[in-house]
Amino acid sequence: MKTKTNRELLNEKQAAERLSVKPGTLQVWRSTQRVELPYIKLGRAVRYDAAELEKFLNRNTVQGANS
Repeated sequence: MKTKTNRELLNEKQAAERLSVKPGTLQVWRSTQRVELPYIKLGRAVRYDAAELEKFLNRNTVQGANS
């Protein structure tokens, strides 16, 4: 879903698919705050900004020894 500001907001299932994790994993990360992954609360709905997911992936990318 694109907003008027052209932010691509993903629901929990879409975000989990993009990160290759289960939606329950995102729920645990939110409740324990062990993983720094920004999310947006709209009432009861949780949304993830696709750009923030990319930043998260980049922060957590480990370069190989030969890179």
